[in-house]
Amino acid sequence: MKVIDLSTWDRTAHYQFFHRMDYAQYAITVRLDVTDFVSRLKAESLPFYDAMIYAATRVLNEQEAFRYRIHGQQVVLHERIHPSFTDMTEGSDLFKMVTVDYEDDIRDFCAHARAKSDAQTACFVKEELEGRDDLVFITCIPWVTFTHLSHTISFNRDDAVPRLAWGKYEEEHGRLMLPFSVQAHHSFVDGVHMGRYIEALQDYLNRAEG
Repeated sequence: MKVIDLSTWDRTAHYQFFHRMDYAQYAITVRLDVTDFVSRLKAESLPFYDAMIYAATRVLNEQEAFRYRIHGQQVVLHERIHPSFTDMTEGSDLFKMVTVDYEDDIRDFCAHARAKSDAQTACFVKEELEGRDDLVFITCIPWVTFTHLSHTISFNRDDAVPRLAWGKYEEEHGRLMLPFSVQAHHSFVDGVHMGRYIEALQDYLNRAEG
């Protein structure tokens, strides 16, 4: 974790402008083409949800703007962020929040994420979240295809953890299209950064390997 020198940081004015807002987070929803990605996962017998968590987190880690956080009067930059994702509790309509370490290999990540979720019985494990913001919060609504999504709101100016969400993918003109939402803190993430993330994520989903 690196502490940012606000006296020399080229983004200080933007940070200070948006940090004074009551709620500086904003979100966009796009449609991602997951056709090639789904084909690859089927060939490798990898679950879509776990693999999509991997892909979204992997590309997010490549985008510096999404790794900044606010610690009191300081801005810090995490070297790596990790997913904390919702998953359904077997035999119930309640979900649980599962936090795992990001791993570079998609197969290792999917195996460990699934094992962690299957073993977790508590809906929320506060000990794994307290004092941490090196995270990205992820949820999925696989039952519907949406064009907009909003998250629960806490008016905490210092909350800069990104939120990702996606829904049910549907076929359109022979392609599988996935609704995908990104929420981030405007102190660090502008439209250009959103665009770079979505473009890079789509590029990763298009690749047969990696």
